[in-house]
Amino acid sequence: MTSPLHGRDFLKEVDFTADELGALIDLAVDLKAQRRQREEVQRLQGRLIALIFEKTSTRTRCAFEVGAYEQGAHVTYLDPSSSQLGRKESVADTARVLSRMYDAIEFRGSAQSTIEQLAQFADVPVYNGLTDEWHPTQMLADFMTMREHSPAGTAFNELSYAYLGDARSNMGNSLLVMGAIMGADVRIAAPRDLWPADEVQELARTHAAISGARLTLSESVDEAVAGAAFVHTDVWVSMGEPADVWDDRVRLLRPYRVTADVLKSTGHADTRFMHCLPAFHDMETTVGRDVAERSGLRDGLEVTSEVFDSPANVALDQAENRLHTIKAVMVATLD
Repeated sequence: MTSPLHGRDFLKEVDFTADELGALIDLAVDLKAQRRQREEVQRLQGRLIALIFEKTSTRTRCAFEVGAYEQGAHVTYLDPSSSQLGRKESVADTARVLSRMYDAIEFRGSAQSTIEQLAQFADVPVYNGLTDEWHPTQMLADFMTMREHSPAGTAFNELSYAYLGDARSNMGNSLLVMGAIMGADVRIAAPRDLWPADEVQELARTHAAISGARLTLSESVDEAVAGAAFVHTDVWVSMGEPADVWDDRVRLLRPYRVTADVLKSTGHADTRFMHCLPAFHDMETTVGRDVAERSGLRDGLEVTSEVFDSPANVALDQAENRLHTIKAVMVATLD
């Protein structure tokens, strides 16, 4: 039987209904169980997938490569030095050429307009591995993880979560809009200048009016986290931004660090911490060390080491679930 999502692109959350997104997560749950039981059936044998990476990655690349291999497909990895995309060859021409050779195309890069153009001119499904505006594959993993760490039978519209930090990023946008589509209780805490753009907020409100989602945008951490079962954050300076914005970003976002006190203030004894990774929770990275020395935040930037190293942290479950949810997208659109 052909999947109802067969041949579809996966570009952003608003292209799908709550039922369709939920079905992808349910498929990921099944694929995860099959993998753990060593009973996975290869449904993508002979399929070929092109992976275009303008921006570097660990989890996204590994999830697509491992997921494809385990399903019997093969991939070609194209980094900025190994393709002509946007330099010697237009996005449209690249899409046309790759469609003649591959069954699907993944893109991870800067502009959403680039992946939309790839999809416009490609004759095969196109997947969004991340753009500056949206991170839809991460949302599938996040909602799968939140449901796994909620009481059995918890529906997506019963989830409550807060996001602290730079919310005009792809993660802020996607967590707000995905939650609105799924009917969740979504709280954003950030300086007003770092809230999602007005058009993103309006998009979320439109979907919330249909789903019954509760949306809160606030400059107050206490208001945002009260009653939240999950607390999300992300790095304070996104990939591609200049390093000289760190000092200003640290000044703005220092009050929005996820600390043990923040988790306690949710009122939940078992609040979980989530992060799409990588996280600057210690001084074991070049960037983390440099910013820590300039800011004095030696116990972590957006999240403290105390929280990251605690049982509350489910970010590694999130990371694993990138594999299962990305595999689900490939299977649903190519099987």
